[in-house]
Amino acid sequence: MTETVVSTSTAGPGAAGAPAPAPGAAIPQAPRAKAAPARLRALDGLRLVAALMVAAYHYGGRGGSVTDAWGSSPKLQFPTLHTFFAYGCLGVQVFFVISGFVICMSGWGRSLTSFVASRASRLLPAYWAAVILVTAVFALPVVVYEAVSPSDALVNLTMLQQPLGADRVLGVCWTLWVEVRFYALFALCVVLPGANRRRVLMFCAGWLLAAAIAQAAHEPLLELVLMPEYAPFFVGGVGLYLVHRDRRDAHAWGLVAAGFLIGQHFAVRDLWNATDPNAFAHRTTFGIVLVVAFGFVAVAAVALGWLNRANWRWLTVAGALTYPFYLVHEHLGWVAIRFLHRGLHVPSAATFVLTAAGMLGLAWLLHRYVEKPLTPWLRTVLSRSH
Repeated sequence: MTETVVSTSTAGPGAAGAPAPAPGAAIPQAPRAKAAPARLRALDGLRLVAALMVAAYHYGGRGGSVTDAWGSSPKLQFPTLHTFFAYGCLGVQVFFVISGFVICMSGWGRSLTSFVASRASRLLPAYWAAVILVTAVFALPVVVYEAVSPSDALVNLTMLQQPLGADRVLGVCWTLWVEVRFYALFALCVVLPGANRRRVLMFCAGWLLAAAIAQAAHEPLLELVLMPEYAPFFVGGVGLYLVHRDRRDAHAWGLVAAGFLIGQHFAVRDLWNATDPNAFAHRTTFGIVLVVAFGFVAVAAVALGWLNRANWRWLTVAGALTYPFYLVHEHLGWVAIRFLHRGLHVPSAATFVLTAAGMLGLAWLLHRYVEKPLTPWLRTVLSRSH
């Protein structure tokens, strides 16, 4: 997802209309094109960390359907770790901070058509494959989980199942619906008129203010569009991209600070459960704020170049596996846990590790045989101008 756009100068000696150099005079050198910025591999690694946090939550940090997979509550499977795994759901908020950074970088200097083609080709191939795969696996007679109806499965291919009220094939797809709304806001307000620092700052400040007003008004339509509980994380990530461009940008740092301060409020409001006697695990206010702070600080470390030494090639692979892993790990993970733990009696810790490793292996297959061939093809098709 870390795409960059580099502009080069084409003017130089011999360009049309340029005066010829005087005899014996030194021929001026054409300005060198700027080298493409190095890939931020540390950001790829951070994306995988966030995905593994969410996987830890889904495998051992909550109740629900995963209890059927284990045969008992994950509290009993992981008597100590389940309390820490319960914070893994905050990996989603970390994802949103990363997404703000990446989408601002991806949209800078791009046309609306190019931006839409880039986002659609990045999201859809693996998503379509995951929907089809999970639907097919859940329909197998040996699998105890119920598949959605064929009609709802078809609706899921549009990514609009939530607003249309259809059953979801992928439990994690609610976050994609959040992402799609962010992409739409950014595309209309920033990419369409042309991304620049002033426009990005105005968009982020306006979004935060409008989101706060929507929250106060309790107006469902405004809340649906402006997403008050998630906007601060995207805005914080966008601010960190501006910091990446200029670390002395005080206005960008202001966006980051506002994103963190408001974001932690919503995270605590939604996830703090110390007063609930039936809670799977009690998250503390301090723990929630600490994990949110980790997300902002980690992306800030990337933005400021503090992690430039983490430039190992395997981090690029890790980043490539993150999205397909995120899509398939939950529901297919239930199937794997049930097979390994209840079927083959593999110990809990080994089942946890083997399931995560198996989902990473499946993610590699989806990346290699679905994303690699289909993503560039779909981008080319969507980028054609008529």
